Amino acid sequence: MELIDALNPNPPLSHRFGVFFFAGGSIPNPIDFRFQKVSGINTEIQTSTIREGGQNLYTHRLPEHVNYSNLVLDRGYATVSPLVAEFNQTFSQFKFYPSNVLVTLFNESGVPLGAWLYFKAYPVKWAISELDAQSNTVLIEKMELAYTRFQTVRI
Repeated sequence: MELIDALNPNPPLSHRFGVFFFAGGSIPNPIDFRFQKVSGINTEIQTSTIREGGQNLYTHRLPEHVNYSNLVLDRGYATVSPLVAEFNQTFSQFKFYPSNVLVTLFNESGVPLGAWLYFKAYPVKWAISELDAQSNTVLIEKMELAYTRFQTVRI
């Protein structure tokens, strides 16, 4: 642990980030980059198990393909949003316009520390939090995106 602390005495905090949608090569909309939470930044290699005849001590695990979780974005409900308009079009007309999405982590000065680039992302789920007359909470909008692959961008 001391070696890790010596290399990076101030590890990055997870609350300074932006999500940028690049639809058709356009500049990201300033309304649609602020989110409360991002999850699903992970990947996994699927393996198949092969049993070798006469070998009872172990099995062979061979890599098959890469699986990606959906990218899940949470934010306070936005009454005006080009992104929500795109989601509505996808779900009401079944028309898809995949775009690249960049999730960027910033330091306290706003300098990018790292990023994750998602290719050909498209909406697969949209939901809002429960409406409850007895609570006094912010209405949360949840958006879920599928994509072909992602890569870590080192800055």
